[in-house]
Amino acid sequence: QVQLVESGGGLVQPGGSLRLSCAASSITFSNYRMGWFRQAPGKQRELVAVISSGSLTSYGNSVKGRFTISRDNAKNMVYLQMNSLKPEDTAVYYCNAIRVAVEYWGQGTQVTVSS
Repeated sequence: QVQLVESGGGLVQPGGSLRLSCAASSITFSNYRMGWFRQAPGKQRELVAVISSGSLTSYGNSVKGRFTISRDNAKNMVYLQMNSLKPEDTAVYYCNAIRVAVEYWGQGTQVTVSS
């Protein structure tokens, strides 16, 4: 059974940092494009960052220069380093794995940026 399990969310003050982790199991991890998406209350889910199987990265415009996605194929892990957090970054963050027509989602981790 494929599982994507996120961790690392929480409450942080504006300007602070968090590192999200996603542990993948039961997939050939290195073959998948991995990504982070987020959904704020009342809004559509949006792309945060993706990293290809060859470690090419792409970011949503709102997080460029502040967030960094990385992966460790030996550990089946993908990470999202979030710096200079803003209140508008508050959302549930979801891990995503996709390869051709096959796609998986984690259950999400809450990130709240507030003073």
